Formats: sequence, structure tokens, C-alpha cells
Amino acid sequence: MDLNSDLNRADRAQRELYARWLDIATQVGFVVSLVAFLVYVGRVLPAYVPLEELPRYWSLPVHKFIEATGAPSGWAWLGDLGYGDGLNLAGIALLGLVTPVCYVRLLAALIAEHDWLQAGLALAQVVVLIAAASGAVA
Repeated sequence: MDLNSDLNRADRAQRELYARWLDIATQVGFVVSLVAFLVYVGRVLPAYVPLEELPRYWSLPVHKFIEATGAPSGWAWLGDLGYGDGLNLAGIALLGLVTPVCYVRLLAALIAEHDWLQAGLALAQVVVLIAAASGAVA
């Protein structure tokens, strides 16, 4: 066994781990998004912005849409999960969490393997994604 062979095997294992988690998380996110959309269009839950009124607002810039509908902005949408359209945002947010979740899983494996450089890069990526999602850098 040579060092290059061991490194290639470790790299392949890391890629496969990331790919497995990416596949599972994407499928879960898709199913949740699909169910949320069906709940919305099926009117199982009331809509914050009624479905029949939505075309009126499609052409508006975001700040005008918020003004016209009173829709929440930033993280305030979390308070509207009881609405069908709020539930759709949760599905989209879940899809946005796929990459950080995969990096966190990979980070744990990298730390267990004592691959400090790759672990540091994965941690930096997670920190950047969390900072961006928090709105702290906006």
C-alpha cells in the first residue's frame, strides 16, 4: 500500500459520503416541497396571499410585494407556517439546508479521520453559509 492509494481511497470515501447525504437530503427536500405545494394549491391550509390574488403581485419587486400584501420579510416567515404559502417557503428553505447539512456530515467524518485541512475547509464553508443565511452580512 502506498500513500497515494490510501489518499485516493479516502477521497473517494469522502465523495461517496457527501453524495449519499446529498441524494437523501435532496429527495427529502423535494418530497417536502411537493407536499407543501399540494397543501397550498389544494387549499388544505389558508393562504397568506390568496391563490387567486397572486397574479396581481407577480410583476412587483420584492419590497412592493411586501408592502402590498403585508407579507413577512427576513426570518419572520417562520411565524407563517400555518399558511399554505408559508409552508412552501419552509420546503424551499429545507432545500437550501441540503448543502450545509452535507458539509456538517462530511466535517464529522473528516475530523474522525484527522484530515485537518479538509475539515478546516468544510468548517469554513459551513460558517460562510450560516453567516449568509443569518443575514448578518447583508
